[in-house]
Amino acid sequence: MKILSIETSCDETAVAVVKNGREVLSSVVYSQIKDHQVFGGVVPEIASRKHIELISGLVEEAIKKAEVNLSDIDCIAVTSSPGLIGALLVGVNFAKGLAYSLKKPLVPVNHIYSHIAANYIDNPELKPPFLALVVSGGHTQIIEVLDYTKFNIISTTRDDAVGEVFDKVARVLGLGYPGGVKIQDSAKNGDDSAYNLPFPKADGFDFSFSGLKTAVINLVHKINQSGEKININNIAASFQKTAVEILITKFLSAAKNYNYKNLVLAGGVSANELLRNRLLKETKLKNYKLQIPALRWCGDNAAMVGVQAYYEYLNNNFASLDLNASSRAF
Repeated sequence: MKILSIETSCDETAVAVVKNGREVLSSVVYSQIKDHQVFGGVVPEIASRKHIELISGLVEEAIKKAEVNLSDIDCIAVTSSPGLIGALLVGVNFAKGLAYSLKKPLVPVNHIYSHIAANYIDNPELKPPFLALVVSGGHTQIIEVLDYTKFNIISTTRDDAVGEVFDKVARVLGLGYPGGVKIQDSAKNGDDSAYNLPFPKADGFDFSFSGLKTAVINLVHKINQSGEKININNIAASFQKTAVEILITKFLSAAKNYNYKNLVLAGGVSANELLRNRLLKETKLKNYKLQIPALRWCGDNAAMVGVQAYYEYLNNNFASLDLNASSRAF
């Protein structure tokens, strides 16, 4: 079974062809980072316009690289939520038109669930149930994956998502956009014990990052007002260490409480080296089994959408041509 999948939830335009849920025949991604860097973050209107410009050509490229014809495609899948509403609508409307013209079923996919599904690509032995930590620019959640299409949200962030905070701290430090990789690179040359930053409290297994973000902003302002020179690397390292510690502490506490030993990391922030290495170390000490997506599958891509769509298809989760996009996750 071959699925053509489309992803336009934010600032990557992506198309893929996935066979039988785990084999990626092609995956093409156009990143709009350069289009948004001058603004210090994603501009929704620019993202939407860029998707319109690119999507048709990327579909053709994905089909060509997969060495198939459109007539060989069994299903059209698309990210329908969550994300930037204008960006999502480009993908959703294109997918509806394509499904109608080809007379193929249309499968809507939740962006968060597809990030989790990215782990299936290079881990053929992975199957539910397991516990997932989803970390991205828009979401920070711990999710029970009870089955391929059955999920239970255990916790979320009370305020900012961790990826969003990386971007904001990078902006305050003058490192630019995207913040995740900028913070990571700067932190490599810094002392992560230089500053004792707060560990914001939230009930249960929920996350909170606004206090950490505010602490970094206040620290920078204080140093500026004193006339001292800011050691950007030390602040970046201290911030990254604290953010990672918050994620790991909450995730492993939830794993213990819900009695999960099979764990999964997912989302754009799962590309962070410190998070990956620390979580691998901690899970090994506890005899937990951890799956981490390959770096190429951490960011937004359409291959992960096609993988999740395969299981949605098997579960008969189809959409009609009145499918609409939604900026909300659930």
